[in-house]
Amino acid sequence: MRYALIVLSVLFWSSTSALAQVSVGIGLPGVSIGINLPVYPEFVRVPGYPVYYAPRLNSNYFFYDGMYWVYQSDNWYASSWYNGPWGLVAPEVVPLFVLRIPVRYYRDPPAYFRGWRSDAAPRWGEHWGNQWEQRRSGWDRWDRRSAPAPAPLPRYQRQYSGDRYPRVEQQPALHGQNYRFQPRDTVVRQHYHEHAVQRPAPVRRGQQGAPQEPRRGQAQGKDRERGEERGQERRR
Repeated sequence: MRYALIVLSVLFWSSTSALAQVSVGIGLPGVSIGINLPVYPEFVRVPGYPVYYAPRLNSNYFFYDGMYWVYQSDNWYASSWYNGPWGLVAPEVVPLFVLRIPVRYYRDPPAYFRGWRSDAAPRWGEHWGNQWEQRRSGWDRWDRRSAPAPAPLPRYQRQYSGDRYPRVEQQPALHGQNYRFQPRDTVVRQHYHEHAVQRPAPVRRGQQGAPQEPRRGQAQGKDRERGEERGQERRR
């Protein structure tokens, strides 16, 4: 019996440690959060903030620094496409300007928002605890005159709705071709380059420097040159 308890305790602590490691940073995309948008949503800028919100959605749905952000079931999620897939974002690394969004712009505020000032940010320190507050000290203090300009909206995604919404493996290439903005926030930039931008395919060993097949026009030009050389040799 004692041995069984020891094994269970080891398994418990190893599993909680693994969960703690996974929760740090932005997770791999693919989390289903129940949002299914048939078309690209309408956005309105939050006055004085480099953030947009979606007033016609019954969701806490925002756009900041080149990415979409959703607050749902006490979790933050991010994506480079308006209908996902979504990656889980740990509270310790949520961008500051996302944390600063005033309460009134949450279209589906949780119950614990009640009584909080509508023109101020949610009381994240009160909600997430002292440890979070110490790690994100000063998150709600900033010079409003120095707020950066908002990132441009990726409006090209309007053409990808319904059945035309791209598969996950197609999204990076389409995004890289149509959206040139580079995120300013360090955390956003890391996630953006890991999941939103297509990386060049690695060159396989033995293929580097391999001769390429000539294009049709180049091949025709080479055939013409060979014919002229043969004609010159005959005349000689």
